[in-house]
Amino acid sequence: MTLIRASGLNINFGFGPLLDEASLGLEAGERVCLVGRNGQGKTTLMKILAGILEPDDGDVFVEGDAGVAYLQQAVPDDIQGPLRDVVLGGTGGSAELLDAYNALSVSLSDPPTDSELDRMQSLQEELDRRDGWNVHTEAEAALAKLSLEPDDRFEELSGGRKRQCLLIRALVSKPQVLILDEPTNHLDIQAISWLEDLVRSFQGAVLFVTHDRAFLRATATRILDLDRGKLTSWPGDLEVYKERKNAALEAEAKAWSEFDKHLAREEVWIRQGIKARRTRNEGRVRALKKLREQRKERRARIGQAKITLHEAGRSGARVVTVEDISFSWPDLPIVEDFTLELQRGDRLGVIGPNGCGKTTLLRLLLGDLEPQSGLVDLGTKLHPLYFDQLRDQLDEERTVQENLCDDSDTVIVGGGSRHVISYLNDFLFSPDRARSPVKLLSGGERNRLLLAKLFIQEANLLVLDEPTNDLDAETLELLETTLLGYKGTLIVVSHDREFLNNVVTSCVAFDADGQVRHYAGGYDDWLLQRPQIVEEIEPSSQPSKPAPKAQKKKLSFKEKHQLDELPGQIEALETEQSELTQQMMDPGFYGGGTSEAVQQVTARLAEITDELAERYQRWETLEELRESLES
Repeated sequence: MTLIRASGLNINFGFGPLLDEASLGLEAGERVCLVGRNGQGKTTLMKILAGILEPDDGDVFVEGDAGVAYLQQAVPDDIQGPLRDVVLGGTGGSAELLDAYNALSVSLSDPPTDSELDRMQSLQEELDRRDGWNVHTEAEAALAKLSLEPDDRFEELSGGRKRQCLLIRALVSKPQVLILDEPTNHLDIQAISWLEDLVRSFQGAVLFVTHDRAFLRATATRILDLDRGKLTSWPGDLEVYKERKNAALEAEAKAWSEFDKHLAREEVWIRQGIKARRTRNEGRVRALKKLREQRKERRARIGQAKITLHEAGRSGARVVTVEDISFSWPDLPIVEDFTLELQRGDRLGVIGPNGCGKTTLLRLLLGDLEPQSGLVDLGTKLHPLYFDQLRDQLDEERTVQENLCDDSDTVIVGGGSRHVISYLNDFLFSPDRARSPVKLLSGGERNRLLLAKLFIQEANLLVLDEPTNDLDAETLELLETTLLGYKGTLIVVSHDREFLNNVVTSCVAFDADGQVRHYAGGYDDWLLQRPQIVEEIEPSSQPSKPAPKAQKKKLSFKEKHQLDELPGQIEALETEQSELTQQMMDPGFYGGGTSEAVQQVTARLAEITDELAERYQRWETLEELRESLES
């Protein structure tokens, strides 16, 4: 069933059309990832679908009473109060109706008047229609599941906890369409895993924007691409999408090249002289005018960002030496007897849940905070540069250009002078955008501006705190490539699992047992090496010596049978996935088939994605077990 449909959407804020005859439909069971460059209109489209923003033209149709819930990218500044009240504010009035019903039940006259009975009947019918009898219980159960206390104040939570609370608020309205704008922002890895499970189990339709490629791979059944105002649909395989999108762009570039050559020939022809013009084919003249109009209307794609890091000479070989340091706040231990040595050129990732003390650890490593015991020794010739995830280094009221160079029009980059507009163009800011106030920028544009502001400076120790938030996929991949070529030392705090895997060479992790440890490799390597936390058992009053546990020598018959069968099962699922993907790529798939057929295919693709993930996980577990037993 199509839960929400939009057709012919157009909107223009003065910088060119953000949406140009855009159309889409979302089926029950679909999990659709909306992708596109920063500032291209993804958030605008989501707000139109959520009914928050009106398009200049076009229609949005929501099936029956299918509710639409929207989680916006930024946490609103005006929300305050106990978490219970914040969450219940998303029930669309159901909580107020239930409170009114309970209050009226207590205050009924004896005997009840006709007006009281009529009011009770009306409230009961409306609560039945909304299925709103358990809103208080459901809200508190959802908060408890995330270890959030109903009486805690919303304004006192971290950014990640606020987003979790707002997501619960969206869900208690029991929507059939869930619209999520960068839902993983400020969430730690544990919370992102919780969100993945929630999205995959959601029974309605989900439309989301994310920079987290691992989250996209784990959840999306379809990819919706927004490029220069136009929407195109692709199967939910990130690598297939990227491959075919690049092929489409190459075909477009080739077609434009042929068009430009033809236009150039016609321009030469029209300039052969007024005498020849009189005998010329007027139809050809009209065709040339049409070609000129087509060329004028062409919307070139935003170019690739150019990110360059300027190193401030080589630091000493040893950058940071940490020996047995301990530090704790009055209510939060951070590290105990922690040791680390960071060499020039190392790329260190920092992993841990929100609020565990990652920023405090950075301050200890950089010498901004003294340990309570132990030693931190900084190396020589260090020029650190710090990227702040909260973007406090940006002035919202000033323009993009003024944030870089105040009232000047030049910046010093790599020892040379550059015009600020030219430099900002490297970070995909047009001249008009460069003169816009920062408060008008999207989240991704603000991140690009902060990178531009920081990378003017030279540094041989780069400290990045959540640099990937809101960046589009292409800019994120370019940042990865730039960091891999950086010769200085890198420390990066991130909850982006794929970014950590691609960039860092070792990790410091705040493990579940409260210890901070140093591991070789990225996020996946940490998963394999971290200690498994087992539940402690209270000793009995008369302890006895435990019997020695028999050592497992080989896989059980059932495990060996599973290991033999899994490759064939995986291959069969991948074949079916490929066949369904090809079916969805057919131009007539969404227009020619019935809604039920489309829903069946998309639902099956979602099932296959989940089944493949489970079988791969089981196969890897059994393979690791077999290798460990054989060794």
